[in-house]
Amino acid sequence: MRTASLADLEVRREVYLAAALDTFSIARLAGLPHLTGTRCLDLGPAGSAVPVWLRDRVGADGEVVTAAGDPLPPAVLAPGRYGLIRARLLLMRVPRPEALLRRLVAALGPGGTLVVEDWHMWPADAVLSAPSPRDAELVERCLRLLIEKVLPGTGTDPTWATRAHAAARAAGLTTVDTQIHVPVWAAGDPGALLLAVDLVRHRHQFLAAGVRPAEVDRARQLVADPGSGLVLRGHPLYSTSGPAPPW
Repeated sequence: MRTASLADLEVRREVYLAAALDTFSIARLAGLPHLTGTRCLDLGPAGSAVPVWLRDRVGADGEVVTAAGDPLPPAVLAPGRYGLIRARLLLMRVPRPEALLRRLVAALGPGGTLVVEDWHMWPADAVLSAPSPRDAELVERCLRLLIEKVLPGTGTDPTWATRAHAAARAAGLTTVDTQIHVPVWAAGDPGALLLAVDLVRHRHQFLAAGVRPAEVDRARQLVADPGSGLVLRGHPLYSTSGPAPPW
């Protein structure tokens, strides 16, 4: 991956996220009944095909509102406004996810559905195959630094997803269902390319943590080159959903 501007890296990240996650997210939403005419709120990184898919399903009588992050304007989360709210990789990135979850539930109309999707990220046993033990150790070390130090330093909680089910119940959803999607990413796959982007975006943090410049470059090559032979266990995506009370 050539040296790129921060804006270019953000665009790449959005493209890779969409390619890695949209198929599962759309399949999850496809199981919901009665989307025609529904007012929907879609929250999360830009670039996803899900809002387009939703607009096709809700039809001319429905509406799809999109927003990319928190804080959200009060009008966006007006009480009782939506029949469906979907938030992807948002709650794990905010300081008080339980509080935002309660606001999302409050913004549902009677019987409206909330779907929240976040990664549970942990570094152990993430490398399924590597060209050498030395390469496996390097990638595992970079993943550990990313998950345990770099991302928490940006305000991301890699473990939030494991609390989402209980938090959704506490927020008032009448029935809560969680499905977990665990992908496998070969080098060059969109999920693996997300790590390549992180190695560029946070290069200074990796260097400050003791990873040598040549090691950062080698790790980036291993995850980005489809011929490297690297295979990763991707981050499990927890999809937690449930309906609001019928009131």
